Amino acid sequence: MTASTPASVQRSGAGPAHGEAGSQRRRWTGTYLPLVPFFVYVSLFLLLPTFFVLVGAFQSADGSPSLENITTVLGGQRFLQAFSRSIQLSLVSALAGAMLGGLLAWAVSTGGPGGRLRQISVAASGVLAQFGGVMLAFAFLATFGFNGLVTILLKDTVGLDLTADSTWLYGMTGLTIVYTYFQIPLMVIVFLPALDGLRQEWWEASTSLGGSSWSYWRHVGGPILAPSFLGAVLLLFANAFSAYATAAALVSQGSPIVPLQIGEAMSGEVVTGQANVGKALALGMIIVVAVVMALYALLQQRASRWLR
Repeated sequence: MTASTPASVQRSGAGPAHGEAGSQRRRWTGTYLPLVPFFVYVSLFLLLPTFFVLVGAFQSADGSPSLENITTVLGGQRFLQAFSRSIQLSLVSALAGAMLGGLLAWAVSTGGPGGRLRQISVAASGVLAQFGGVMLAFAFLATFGFNGLVTILLKDTVGLDLTADSTWLYGMTGLTIVYTYFQIPLMVIVFLPALDGLRQEWWEASTSLGGSSWSYWRHVGGPILAPSFLGAVLLLFANAFSAYATAAALVSQGSPIVPLQIGEAMSGEVVTGQANVGKALALGMIIVVAVVMALYALLQQRASRWLR
């Protein structure tokens, strides 16, 4: 009897620890196991290509380690101008899309949360934000191109010939307008939760203390929305900076921006053996986007405390 007692005590004492370990194991399995497909997807389509770009940017054509590609990009006026134009295009379209999309998001937020107009606006913004690439380029060409609907209509009705200066659609001006088109609905989706985070009690408190509409937006609404607005601008910048298909379908001659020059280098349309130069260009884009997204994460962390 006495010899069996310690064993029973030991088994009973080990039971709760074993049960707690099993509970933690089940909790870990239920929490992290569903994320395995996501991590596999990210590894295959984001981390692995980034690794190949990083390695290829520092390799010569024969595969030996070299800084030739980096020096070619940094010393080439054409590449630096492409980065300058890409940043300018992304910044202008991001600011224009943020201002217009912010106003549209504010108009949508003034309606009822379950209103039909709000639901339609949000659904349309979700669709139009993804309406890019070749489809969007074709839509603008069919509307404002040489034989576009609006071009022919204006020429036949008011005698205005848009073909006299038709190159605007195929250059940086056209790219800026087209990029702004899909930036506006993206801003609505990104900025609308921040506007919904503004509480009516804050407005009432400001009014009860004698504050005007200007003082409310200057001291309450503006500072609260500023991190979300700036973060949305950075997100729109990264979205435009990395866009390729729309510009490739719209620009038929030359490669004014970095994504087009990467495609040109990888396909070898002008000079063969420039694939690693394209990887060096892609590395530059990765660095720019990484810096932008890091700033976006910091701003979102600051703005999230008002959305809780």
